[in-house]
This record gives sequence, structure tokens and C-alpha cells, in this order.
Amino acid sequence: MDKQFEKENLFGIGKENSGFAKYFIGTSYLNPLTPQGVSPFLANVTFEPGCRNNWHIHHAASGGGQLLLCIAGEGWYQEWGLPARSLKPGDVVVIPANVKHWHGAKKDSWFSHIAVEVPGENTSNEWLEEVEDEDYNAL
Repeated sequence: MDKQFEKENLFGIGKENSGFAKYFIGTSYLNPLTPQGVSPFLANVTFEPGCRNNWHIHHAASGGGQLLLCIAGEGWYQEWGLPARSLKPGDVVVIPANVKHWHGAKKDSWFSHIAVEVPGENTSNEWLEEVEDEDYNAL
């Protein structure tokens, strides 16, 4: 891991995100910042270069969704049917409930963001297909 990235990544990488590894291409790390059950739940998620999560949806009957607070490295965010958005430290992504999307690191950069689960009614996550290598490599 790059020393500059480690310095920027103030909250640390935590432990390998093995519980959700099947929903990621590459290795990610999870460092919970609040205890499970606290609302909203916050965690620092770190992606190795080239790592990204699958397409997914944060469902909610009302409220819900997710916020990403980018803190270190460079990454991507994309909603279904829209161009990918380049991310850098200081960027904030507001992901409404029920929107299909993915996020992860750029090919040549580590990337960390604080993920905030927005409270809502009847919330759930639906993990979908992988982001195709052809699509990711074209970014």
C-alpha cells in the first residue's frame, strides 16, 4: 500500500471484508466507525486498486439510500444508465434509495470512502451482477 494513501486514509483500512467478498471483484477492507445497530451506521470502506463492488440497490419504502464521503485515493461511482463519475478526496455522493449503482477504486489507485447507511423504512440491500471487466476497463 502506498505511504501517501495510508497517510490520507485517516480512519484506517480495518479488516479484510471477507463477509461481503462474493459481492466484490478484488479485495476490499471494512473498518466500522459506529457499532452495529447504531443509526446511521458508518464504516470506512477501502478498495485495493481495481477493486469494485457489484451492481446493487439499497431498497427502502421511504428514506434510506446511502452517502459516500470520499477520503483517500481515487475511485468511481456509477448509476445504471449514466456515465461513471470520477471520485477524489472531498467528494460526496448521495445515492437515493432504489437506485442501481456500483462504486470502487480506479485501476491504478487505492480508494477509501466513509459509507453512511441512511435510515429508512423497510430497508434492505439487493446485490446484483458484477461490473463487467470490459465496461470497467473502458473507464
